Order: sequence, then C-alpha cells, then structure tokens
Amino acid sequence: MSKIRNMILLIIVGAVFWHFYGDTFDRAGVLGVFDEVSSDLNGIKENPKIARAVDSITTELDLLFDTLTENIEDQEQTNQSGPEKPELEHPSEQLFSIHNIELGDMRSDVEEQVGLPKRSTMNEYGTNWYAYHENYHNFFMVAYNTDDEVVGLYTNQALVTSLEGINFDSTRESVLSKLGEPLKAIRKGFVNYQIANDQVLDMFLIHDYYVTIFYDKHENSTVTAVQIISEELENQKDGYYAEPNTALKEGFEYQLFDLTNAARVNHDLPVLSWDESVRMTARDHSKDMAINNYFSHTNLEGQSPFDRMTEDNISYRMAGENLAAGLSSSIFAHEGLMNSIGHRESILQPGFESLAVGVAFDAESKPFYTENFLAK
Repeated sequence: MSKIRNMILLIIVGAVFWHFYGDTFDRAGVLGVFDEVSSDLNGIKENPKIARAVDSITTELDLLFDTLTENIEDQEQTNQSGPEKPELEHPSEQLFSIHNIELGDMRSDVEEQVGLPKRSTMNEYGTNWYAYHENYHNFFMVAYNTDDEVVGLYTNQALVTSLEGINFDSTRESVLSKLGEPLKAIRKGFVNYQIANDQVLDMFLIHDYYVTIFYDKHENSTVTAVQIISEELENQKDGYYAEPNTALKEGFEYQLFDLTNAARVNHDLPVLSWDESVRMTARDHSKDMAINNYFSHTNLEGQSPFDRMTEDNISYRMAGENLAAGLSSSIFAHEGLMNSIGHRESILQPGFESLAVGVAFDAESKPFYTENFLAK
C-alpha cells in the first residue's frame, strides 16, 4: 500500500508543481525555477496563514490516502476471501460425485447439505436445473425427477470426485486411459447424432448414465467441467435440440449467465451483475440471426454490437459481445466459448461489470446465443 500512496502523492505533487512553475521552466529553465521556488519557500515561512493552510492540506491528503488504502485493502480481502470448499469424499454408489452428491440422491438430502437453490430454470431435458452456490463459489447444478431424485448433475468447479481418481487436474489422456473409448454418437429415435470429435469433450455411457467430460485446451486439456445425466432422462429428449418455448429460452439465458460467473470465480475475478437494459439488444440479435440464417457480430444492416447498443440507448464505457449457435444447451455453449480464445477473453475480462444474455431459436429449433458484456 505504501507504493500506491507514494505514487498518488507523486502524481499530485507533480501536477501542482507544473501548475505553478511550468511557465517559469519554459522561460528560464531549471535555474529560474530553482530561484522562484526558493523565493516562494521564504515567503511561506514568513506567512503563518499560508503555513497553516499547507498543514491543513497535508492533513486532508493523509486522510484521503488512508481512505483509498482502506478501500483497496477491503476490496483485496473481498476478492481473496470466499466460502470454504467442502470436504470431498469418494462416491459410494456411482463412479462420480459432485459436491458429494450422486445420481439417485434425494433432493431433501441435497438441500440439507447445501441449502436452497439460488435459481431454478428449464433445461433441454424438459426439467429444471437448480443452481446451488455461495456467490458463485462451490457452484453446481442439479436436475430432479418427479420423485425428487437426482437425475442430473453439472459443475465447472473443482467439486468432482471419482472412484477412478479423475478430477480437475486430470488430462484428457488420463481420462481416456481410465474410462476407455468415448462415444462417437448418441441415438435419438431413428437418428444417430455424431458427437463432435474436437478433443474438447468426451461423452461416456457408464452403466445407466451418461458422463460428459469437458476439457480446457488453454490449460493443457485438463478437465474443466463434468455433466452427469441419467440414461432415463437422456432418453426423454427425442431429438438433438429441445422443443423451443419461452421457459427454455429464459433458462438458457440465465444458465449461461450463471456459468459465466462461476468461471470468473474460478479465475479470481469479480462476478458480473445481470443487466436487464441490454437483454433485449442481445435477444434481438439472436433472433435476427435465427430468422435470417446468418452468424456474425455485424448484422445484415452493417451494424456492429456497439451500433446496436447505441441504437437501444445503452450507455457504456466498455462493452463486448460473445456469440454461439448450434450448441444444444447453455452448458455446451459456455464450454465452447471458454475454448475459443477471443470469447474466453470476454468472459474473463476483469473490467466488465455486468452481462445479459439473449437466446432465440430458428425454424429447426437450433439455438442462437448472444452475450453482451458492459462496464458503465
């Protein structure tokens, strides 16, 4: 903090010095400034009112520095401190657990352990994701069936334990050596849907549930997220894309917002607030892309994201936009964005303060996602 104090003091002194002696320096150089400063100092010594004024200013500057220092220290403590990570145990029934929760656990047991969810939103399986976290620390999501049994789990934080020793330090090579060959396709009705073989995710059918493991190619392809879906829940989804409706649109929007904040917490960044003012700007662009069958930050009228925000009377000093399309859920969209360096930089931009997400679907139910980031 002493470095910050000295830097602020140096800036103030320099500005004041130039204000009073800049003209003298231009006219007479260093010697002229020295003579004028010497004369002024003698005048101050002989004028008690000026001396008292200088003392008063010095005191006020000290108070200002102390306040700035306290605020910076408080902010650093806020950023560094967070809820304790739970003591993770090996799963008892399944190969994987998240936050010590496994498929088949009862909702009452989950919420006795972690409390009530912070948000409940519809997902692509026709059920809801319930998001649990402590200001996005220890973040995970759970899906329940009608009997309140856990049928889906997801986290992008280090809350995973496995009987195979797979965790967020595991590389893709290590995962494959322990779980074997991943699925190449998943069948929906009479159609086999190919699973992208781009080395950023693998899906496995283990007993009666699907495990999707996502990797971070910017972190040596180590595990960055895990989704577990019961086979019964997966089979309820008839096609690759879910049937669109208003609840699903809002669900994808809020889920993508929550996933972004959970990722920021992973990187020791402040969480973003939801900015309702820019939500329609994001939605309108997603809708425009879906209806007119294009994918670009620049719309067909040549407007950039910044043009569209300005047109919608959105004020900002810094802004950014992420786009995704064709990904079947908010989870797959987020993980894809995190593996794209430009999108990743927006998600992890320290200067951004707020975010809104807009989703729309085309005639074939393909979702389009627009994230608008702001600092005002």
